[in-house]
Amino acid sequence: MTPTGYSRTQITLHWSIAILIVAQFVLHDDIVAAWQAIGKDAVPDISALVMFHVIGGSIILILAVWRLVLRSKRGVPALPEKEAPILKFFAHLTHWALYALMIVLPITGLAAWFGGSATADFIHINLKFGLLAFVALHVLGASFQQFVLKTGLINRMIAGEHITDDGKN
Repeated sequence: MTPTGYSRTQITLHWSIAILIVAQFVLHDDIVAAWQAIGKDAVPDISALVMFHVIGGSIILILAVWRLVLRSKRGVPALPEKEAPILKFFAHLTHWALYALMIVLPITGLAAWFGGSATADFIHINLKFGLLAFVALHVLGASFQQFVLKTGLINRMIAGEHITDDGKN
């Protein structure tokens, strides 16, 4: 049976990851400076913000995997029935691209930071632009659904079904 909304856990994971991703972008200057110092064989300043970036990325990875596990066990609400097939295609593409990026970006970041891999750093830096693009597409698509098509789609990620993942209220 397909759920009609997201569980509390799914909603909490969604918004927690969203907040962490925003923080990763806003507070990234210290990690960039530390990485540049390492590249110049200098001693990097390992500030709290550097540690936040590393730990925050690791938490995003863990939470994204948790979301995928819940998605496979519990499922997700179907897209609006009367939605155009092309919109459904882009919704699925966007969601799976976001999941892939929420996994690959932290892995490449960790490989760069702990493994000193310049290749991983290059991938990490360039994939962040893809993440920004897919986040923007996700927000635009949800806003289009909510305010233009008036499907109430956003309510599923705000209110949900108010049940836990084991099916209890």
